[in-house]
Amino acid sequence: MSDVKKMERPRTGRVMAGVCAAIANYANLDITVVRVIYVLLTFFTAFSGVIIYFILALLIPEEKNQFNIKK
Repeated sequence: MSDVKKMERPRTGRVMAGVCAAIANYANLDITVVRVIYVLLTFFTAFSGVIIYFILALLIPEEKNQFNIKK
């Protein structure tokens, strides 16, 4: 069986919503590199990266809880 890779926002290791961490995990990159690229792109695109970040925070699902707690 093939192991399908999903982009998920991690619950640990994130600063705000975990979008950069999700991209770094998915692409097997260092999270610092992704954050630096994001900041540079945001700065040079008249801060449109802020809007894109919040859109991605809504679109990329958060990883499942490691505990199966049912209410």
